[in-house]
Amino acid sequence: MMDIMDIQGLLPHRYPFLLVDRVVEIVPGEKLVAFKNVTMNEPFFNGHFPGHPVMPGVLILEALAQATAILAYKTENMDPTQKVSYLMGVDGARFRKPVVPGDRLQLTVEVVRHKGAIWKTKGTATVDGVKVAEGEFLATVVDKDKDASGSTAEAS
Repeated sequence: MMDIMDIQGLLPHRYPFLLVDRVVEIVPGEKLVAFKNVTMNEPFFNGHFPGHPVMPGVLILEALAQATAILAYKTENMDPTQKVSYLMGVDGARFRKPVVPGDRLQLTVEVVRHKGAIWKTKGTATVDGVKVAEGEFLATVVDKDKDASGSTAEAS
């Protein structure tokens, strides 16, 4: 449904911070399913943890937040050259099982509420059908020339 080139067309993130490799299902306004292939080549494994590589939980949450942004862009047909998605909050984050090199992280986000520019989603990350992390995400989509509060951004 969306390969890495399509994803890069929407999200401003790039290596090593682009954490969604493929989108396999989109139901606009409702749900998105995507994958992140976790490899030993990930730069964070050098320090987290040497000899016992574990994907940082905060990066799993970031991957779910990026999936939320893709769902918002695709639902509203937003122009990524004009709009940007900002994460506003994460509630109820839970980590159930470590994610290690070789895992294929399935990212599922479902819309809890969407009003105007504000999106609330429930995100679940699984590996081989086993839940490894979850949380609720609050995000907003704003014009690129404005900051997250809606104020016009000034160049410094």
